[in-house]
Amino acid sequence: MNAVVTVIGKDTVGIIAGISSLCALKDANIVDITQSVLGEYFAMIMLINIEKLSVPFSEFVDLLNNFGKEKSLEVHTVHEDIFNSMHHI
Repeated sequence: MNAVVTVIGKDTVGIIAGISSLCALKDANIVDITQSVLGEYFAMIMLINIEKLSVPFSEFVDLLNNFGKEKSLEVHTVHEDIFNSMHHI
């Protein structure tokens, strides 16, 4: 069972470290990650395994959202099944 995390905002030091630390803290394993810096903007997509998540998924989503708010980033976390349904033609 996986989730998709997207992060967009102005590039600053520690974005990847912050998100990945929160994942490790709650036993979410990063399966794949891609990131890019476009001028002054940062964009990242992560696929994380949430099978061993130590908190309810909704609490994990809130944790990542709060990190985003603190850093002025847009952080969206959705279950992989929902993500696939949203992008199925």
